[in-house]
Formats: sequence, C-alpha cells, structure tokens
Amino acid sequence: MILGIGADLANIERIAGTLERFGDRFRNRVFTETEQRRAERRADVAGTYAKRWAAKEACSKALGTGLRMGIAWKDMAVSNLPTGQPVMHLTGWAAARLADLTPAGHEAIVHVTLTDDHPWAQAFVVIEARPTA
Repeated sequence: MILGIGADLANIERIAGTLERFGDRFRNRVFTETEQRRAERRADVAGTYAKRWAAKEACSKALGTGLRMGIAWKDMAVSNLPTGQPVMHLTGWAAARLADLTPAGHEAIVHVTLTDDHPWAQAFVVIEARPTA
C-alpha cells in the first residue's frame, strides 16, 4: 500500500547561487557528509546538490509534514547503490514519523528517483508499506 507520495522541482541555478553565497554553512546545514562527498566529486556540483535538495523536499511531503514538525534536513539523506540507483535513508524525527505511518505487520520502503535537465532538478518519493509475512 502507498503511505505517501512527494515531488519537488528545484532550480539548479538557485542552488548554485546559494552555494556561492553561503558555502559550507549551507552545505553543512542541509547535506550529510556522504552527500557532500558525492556532490563535490561530480562535474555538476550544483546539479547534484539540487537533486538531493529536491529529494529531501519530496520526502518531507511524502511523510505528510513538509519541512516542519521537527524534521531536519539531515534526517533525510540520499546515497547511491553501486548500480547508481538513489536510495533515501531516514534518521531522527523523519525515521520516527515513518515508523508512526507504517501499519503493524508491514515494513516501509522509501522509493526515490532523481532527474535533472538544466536548469531544473526533480525528485519523486513514494513511501510503500509491504506486509512482512
């Protein structure tokens, strides 16, 4: 069953401007060390950050809260499998919210997909509950 769906569209140029203006202050407030390492290795640094920004926004919407009610940017983190597939990891309040949403006898799966076409970065998040038995 679907527990939540979220989508977000981020402007890569806006994220580039924010990175230029606020630098590490912005990076350290919003992105985990793993996300920062991945972004800084890429040719399109701002595009990589913008996709992850969009994923965090989309995830917060799928959780039904948006970025309020105690959720923190770093409570949602995007990494990649060896195949390149993005994976969303939840910790802190986001993980607690997910646990509250998940019916007994089910496990929650967070699906995320990212794309960009300059100047836009887009993310979709679907939270699914699968029976454990």
